[in-house]
Amino acid sequence: MIRQFGDTFVLDTENTTYCMKKLVTGQMEHLYYGKKLYIDREEDVLSLVEKHEFAPGNTNIYDSDHPQYSLEDMRLEMSSYGKGDIREPFIETVHDDGAMTDDFIFESAVIEDGRQKLSVMPCAYDDEKTVNELTIILADKNYGLKLELHYCVFEGRDVITRYSKLINESESDVRLKRLMSMQLDFEDSGYVFTTFNGGWAREMNRHDTLIYAGKHVNSSYTGSSSSRANPFVMLSHEDTSEDHGDCYGFNLVYSGNHYEACEVSSFNKTRYVSGINPQSFEFLIQKGEAFETPEAVMTYSPYGFNGMSQIMHEFVRECIVRGKWKHKVRPVLLNSWEAAYFDINESRLLKLAKAGKDVGVELFVMDDGWFGTRNDDKQSLGDWYVNKKKLPQGISGLCKKINDMGLDFGIWVEPEMVNVNSNLYKEHPEWVIEIPGKPHTEGRNQRILDFANPQVVEYMTNVMSDVFSSAAISYVKWDMNRIFSDYYSKYLPKERQGECAHRYILGLYSMMETLTQKYPDILFEGCAAGGNRFDLGILSYFPQIWASDDTDALYRVNGMTGYSYGYPMSVVSAHVSACPNHQTLRTTPLATRFNVAAFGVCGYECNLCDMSKNDLLEIKEQISIYKNWREVLMYGTFYRGRCGNVHEWTCVSKDRKRAVGMIMQELVQPNIQFEQFFPKGLEEQAKYKFFNRDLRYNIKGFGDLVNTASPIHIKQDSVLHNVISKFVTMPGECEEYTSSGSVLMAGVKLKQGFAATGYNDNTRYYQDFGSRIYFMEMI
Repeated sequence: MIRQFGDTFVLDTENTTYCMKKLVTGQMEHLYYGKKLYIDREEDVLSLVEKHEFAPGNTNIYDSDHPQYSLEDMRLEMSSYGKGDIREPFIETVHDDGAMTDDFIFESAVIEDGRQKLSVMPCAYDDEKTVNELTIILADKNYGLKLELHYCVFEGRDVITRYSKLINESESDVRLKRLMSMQLDFEDSGYVFTTFNGGWAREMNRHDTLIYAGKHVNSSYTGSSSSRANPFVMLSHEDTSEDHGDCYGFNLVYSGNHYEACEVSSFNKTRYVSGINPQSFEFLIQKGEAFETPEAVMTYSPYGFNGMSQIMHEFVRECIVRGKWKHKVRPVLLNSWEAAYFDINESRLLKLAKAGKDVGVELFVMDDGWFGTRNDDKQSLGDWYVNKKKLPQGISGLCKKINDMGLDFGIWVEPEMVNVNSNLYKEHPEWVIEIPGKPHTEGRNQRILDFANPQVVEYMTNVMSDVFSSAAISYVKWDMNRIFSDYYSKYLPKERQGECAHRYILGLYSMMETLTQKYPDILFEGCAAGGNRFDLGILSYFPQIWASDDTDALYRVNGMTGYSYGYPMSVVSAHVSACPNHQTLRTTPLATRFNVAAFGVCGYECNLCDMSKNDLLEIKEQISIYKNWREVLMYGTFYRGRCGNVHEWTCVSKDRKRAVGMIMQELVQPNIQFEQFFPKGLEEQAKYKFFNRDLRYNIKGFGDLVNTASPIHIKQDSVLHNVISKFVTMPGECEEYTSSGSVLMAGVKLKQGFAATGYNDNTRYYQDFGSRIYFMEMI
């Protein structure tokens, strides 16, 4: 709900309030954002308005008519350089006279039912609940510019989104150097700025920075939202925990270079801004033209990180993801990459697919290596025609054979890239991002096609249409395996090269929009060397994203915890792979690899043809369990518990009748028998059955302790040891309780862990990287 009381604007969701007021100087003063307030008239907000009689020393007053106001010491809805505010700006321009001062003051406001769509970028929507939009129109009469601040209120979601639009109504061009999507000023400091950083194969590591002074920046300059710094961030107090305390969550519906900055002023006020990264950005706005920013998403919860996350999860599921797959459970897939890499052919793929079918896989995916002369990563990107030596009957022939097995068929593509060693590059060297006549800094032996050029976008859209129409393709993995360097579009004139990175993203969105509309039944999965482009922009077209090329369960439990702060697990693709793991060479239990992956969109990426009979039986049981519980796991309410050496997750169905929990430890602690699991989100008074899987363990995991029970001596790794291990297994503990949700949430005391003093079927075998998955069903 949006209400206007004179010069005051109040934006209410079910549980939050956002409030602002026009200053006598014309700027918009930010008053409040947080827990819901009850405001019925303009006088109700007077206690929130800052009181100023004299400007602080060594500051500049805005104008002589208002000597009490220095914009440096005000909470503002937007800011600029030149009129006294020296903090992180919302906008930076260069005018035709060379001046860089902007002076935007209130002109008018419009409140609308529903919301406007952005003209060239994706934005949030809501088919089920009320959305209203407030547009604050500011004018810089010195230079004939208008600035629109848009606020979209998703009342039933506890989310407010923001974007801005600069309109050039002057007679001259203006050079835009920066335009943020949102700005939020707080009256105090000492906030914890939480970012999620990393790199390839180690995405989404949480970092907390306590900010009492200075500026902290989280940004990307890779051409993508990046694995280095995800655009989702949080602001909270030091004492905020998973379930208690104030927490603000922010994200950006954008897939390119982004920028989030948190700065504390000399007056201990904190400013947060978010938008397109101003590094190397410049956009020429000619007379009568406008520039629109991506949409920023913000929410607040007084119930800690879990409270904020659950708001974000619902918002992403309901207001970002769209299309046929929005609420549909995703198939269990088997991807060929780690089983074969580039060395694929029809017979090998069919054999792998048959092994997948036998254990319950529903979708088989042919990864890289099927086109051109693609035998390694140095050639053929851009040449999207079938390699008939590998697939004599083409994609359609292989697809039909896969379908005849009872499996759906999927394919891997990388439409945005080209190898120099390709026919496409030889025919169109002008179609790549590179500086003419200058050496190019290469990445993964490939270059980036210039999607700032509409001709390139149209060509690749048509090529991908031919591929997607060539067979009954039901899934597409869309990859992008390098970051940008040497930004330069040969399509743009030299004076507009600052537009290259943003125009690339607009071209990408145009292509994805066309293809997803043309092929609505295909399940598209985003990928960019893993999580190098995991953002709300991609999720506006593709309902899931490959979270990381690292499938190691220990990394994944941490990385998926990181993603869970801002993204629901229904958009996080996760696979069970072979061990030793291909990225870390670490060996983790097969059960743990499944327990972690099951909380995402679960699939497999291993050579089932080479697996032991016992492992195949284990995988068959895993898939059966996942199919029974995947609706809870994908669309239930997700809770984080402990995170450290012990990790806890719980996912609860919306009606709270079913729940799945997981506990995992990183390293064994000697002589620690006691452990407990804390489920969350259960109905307190309802009765639940709590139980786990019945597992058995290979005796080789106990080393030569087997000799303490064996009537004959068994040498480690001997033929006898290997033979016995095929027939003799050790029992695992069974946990089964019936109790109320409140009792279970007080902590389920688990069976004693092995601590070197004995073992039986009531002892928990819980080695390094050990885990358990628990099920709860309401009686």
